[in-house]
Amino acid sequence: MKVTKSAAAQPPRTEASSPGKVKPPPKKTPRRLPRAERQERVLAKAAEYFSEHGLDAQTRAIADACGVSQRLLYSLFDSKAALIEEVYNREIAGLFKAMWFVTLKDRSVALEDRLNTFYRDYYETLLTRRWLRLFLFSSLAGLRMAPTYTNAIVTHALEIVVAEAAHDAGRAVPTDKAQVTEIGWLLHGAVSHLAIRRRIYANDSATPPEAVIAMNVRAFLASIPAILPEIESSK
Repeated sequence: MKVTKSAAAQPPRTEASSPGKVKPPPKKTPRRLPRAERQERVLAKAAEYFSEHGLDAQTRAIADACGVSQRLLYSLFDSKAALIEEVYNREIAGLFKAMWFVTLKDRSVALEDRLNTFYRDYYETLLTRRWLRLFLFSSLAGLRMAPTYTNAIVTHALEIVVAEAAHDAGRAVPTDKAQVTEIGWLLHGAVSHLAIRRRIYANDSATPPEAVIAMNVRAFLASIPAILPEIESSK
């Protein structure tokens, strides 16, 4: 049998040199997150989206921003209203520390120190850019976030502040609850507006916020004797 030149030039095939099919590695099935963890992730992204774009967005846009399908969004939250309510609980009311009520009443610490500590912490922890934008957007959308938060939490804090200021100055607390609240807002509103100026208006200043808070606290305490009535002496 005659062997052609081309055939002779080819090396003999061996089992090692034969091309073999390499099996691809098995695909890993993504771990399914627990429902609570998925809700937390969606809530965090939804809060960020709402704070930047407002609360009147369509659910499809919200789902896209959260990186989930619209169907999954509705499986985690019954409605857009339910999602917004959870955002309020987590991002608005949830950041307030109940311990603040306790420390404000601790008379073993000087009142000026208590107020400075509370409002510095309140400014840094709660009055963030995201919190303020959510709070303002909810009001513009006609939602009840701001009144609910104010009535449930802020009013109680203001009553404590005024009661402690009255005790410290030897003055009486007005019987009119609305008046007490307005007196408390003199200080609380000043700190809140400081946060709005710095974090919403981007009104930078060389004066550190804690120094501004300290000035507001001193001014508030100095005004108390002129604002609150004297304690009536019992005869």
